[in-house]
Amino acid sequence: MTSKPTARAARLGTPIPQELLDAGERMTRAELQDLQLDRLRSTLRHAYENVELYRTKFDEAGVKPDDCRTLDDLARFPFTTKADLRDTYPFGMFAVPMSQVRRVHASSGTTGRPTVVGYTENDLSMWADMVARSIRAAGGRPGHKVHISYGYGLFTGGLGAHYGAERAGCTVIPASGGMTARQVQIIQDFQPEIIMVTPSYMLTLLDEFERQGVDPRTSSLRVGIFGAEPWTEGMRREIEDRMDIHAVDIYGLSEVIGPGVAAECAESKDGLHIWEDHFYPEVVDPVTGETMADGEAGELVFTSLTKEALPIIRYRTRDLTRLLPGTARPGFRRMEKVTGRSDDMIILRGVNVFPSQIEEIVLRAPGVAPHFQLQLTRRGRMDHMTVRVEARTGATPGDRDAAAARIARGVKDGVGVTVEVEIVEPDTLKRSTGKIRRIADLREQ
Repeated sequence: MTSKPTARAARLGTPIPQELLDAGERMTRAELQDLQLDRLRSTLRHAYENVELYRTKFDEAGVKPDDCRTLDDLARFPFTTKADLRDTYPFGMFAVPMSQVRRVHASSGTTGRPTVVGYTENDLSMWADMVARSIRAAGGRPGHKVHISYGYGLFTGGLGAHYGAERAGCTVIPASGGMTARQVQIIQDFQPEIIMVTPSYMLTLLDEFERQGVDPRTSSLRVGIFGAEPWTEGMRREIEDRMDIHAVDIYGLSEVIGPGVAAECAESKDGLHIWEDHFYPEVVDPVTGETMADGEAGELVFTSLTKEALPIIRYRTRDLTRLLPGTARPGFRRMEKVTGRSDDMIILRGVNVFPSQIEEIVLRAPGVAPHFQLQLTRRGRMDHMTVRVEARTGATPGDRDAAAARIARGVKDGVGVTVEVEIVEPDTLKRSTGKIRRIADLREQ
């Protein structure tokens, strides 16, 4: 059988043709910064004049929109948090009349009220442009078929990817989530070149290919665009090796726009270029909120530059990363791959633990799939963690015991805490829009 690595490797490192770059991608850094300042000042005025919460926050902080004379002056303005959107539920953050709102999306609201976001016609067009730019950066081209396995509905993933793929000139296969066996059949029959999905659900699809006796490497897929959850380089290697595709990252969150805030370029795969002509990034100290220099790790903060319905000012994402100079798109800075969140950090018996640390250890263990959940309970006065990991189909009891021992030893040696490891049956851990909830905190129960 002729495999695809040779073609994939040959294509890796090939720059995108200049004629496919849009005007924003061709700007120099100086041109971009001039545009950013102009758009930033306009956005601050729009938010202050039309959103009561921002007017109150700015007044309490003693700043007015015209106080922003340089990009560095943005640090004088107050942060926005998820709590602000929940406190103004449902439409209190909207800066335009409802008659101008063409679509509403919302988070799941599993930890409280959902956060609701709105889009004008111009917002939707800009969003489609940014997802189309991201698809081109990943290697997508007009005429490619895009299989979309993100969930549709109030979640921004499905419709965001859908309209972006159409804007890029691609043919959309709106598979949505679920019905995994049918999805594999559709991929076999419709022969898409690109798939857009969460990385954890891609692994579920890979397992289904193999369960059906189909070598995933023989599929038509050439590019996977993965987002909506943190994923590690180890998971990228697993997907690329098992599927023989380019696995590239796309970043977004509904409060900022949805998918398409930043994306990796297939020719470099060295971090996500932020589309800074529409989204201005900062990194701050997660504890003090102080702005950090490029290259220093901290919490990612975004300010929208062109959104009309819901301008967002210094939104604290809780995602941990750092800003780096651009490479494949020199005008735009890159953000390092997000592998953790400040609010996902677990302090277990005095040790800081991130799910990404556990993921790297699970990925090295044979006999188990990269699907896991950290279950927190309390035994007496002590916190206890159980790492629940799905077995691979066909793994023997001996394989499972060996994997459990290896993971427990890896966590002890690599992270510094003792955990219990439970190997569960395939497809046991509950998914939501293709994602597994990484932390189940049962301590209060």
